[in-house]
Amino acid sequence: MRDEELRIKLVEYGKRLMAERLVTGPGGNISAKDGNIIYLSPSGLAFDEMGPEDYVGMDLTTGEVVEGERRTTSEFLVHMACYRKRSDIGAVVHTHPPYTVALSSSGHHIKAMFPDFHIYTHSKTPHIDYITVNTQELADAVEKVVGDASVIVLRNHGAVAIGSHLKEAYYRMASLEEGAQVQWLSLQVGKPRFLTKQELDALDELATEEYRRKLLEQSE
Repeated sequence: MRDEELRIKLVEYGKRLMAERLVTGPGGNISAKDGNIIYLSPSGLAFDEMGPEDYVGMDLTTGEVVEGERRTTSEFLVHMACYRKRSDIGAVVHTHPPYTVALSSSGHHIKAMFPDFHIYTHSKTPHIDYITVNTQELADAVEKVVGDASVIVLRNHGAVAIGSHLKEAYYRMASLEEGAQVQWLSLQVGKPRFLTKQELDALDELATEEYRRKLLEQSE
């Protein structure tokens, strides 16, 4: 995908994040990789205020800005940590989803209560205790767990979803927040029942669900 097309995709998915209320105002940030360049959302702008030209190109090796005039997102260290840890990552989505933040910051661990949560996140959702935002310490903590993660929950902060492309990272973030909302609702009426390991393993063995995962992986 050419860098111009990638920037257009970033604009599209940024607006989707706002439409799904996964971010508010200038909160959250996203990026996508093209070779050794990662294109990151700029600091201080809401996603619906950004155009393709606003995304900033950064050299993955040196960390230097090589394209764009704006200041890159303040969380660029987290994005860099993900890409440097895993070469298969093509996109990173960081948002502040309200149900995810509320549950995880109240001592709850967000887990699968329904099939789609597991299908799209693989139930690989490590939780990290609060670390000051925009710091190397936070980036280091993310790097430690991203090796086997689909979405990383940051207590009292938000979440980071990774994917081979933007659509996969977006689906994973949306699935996490849907799971958090279902879990929150279930806590209002009773005791949540989470899917067991046996039930999750059975989902992994279904050809229909494997097809859905493959379709998403290959969709961009």
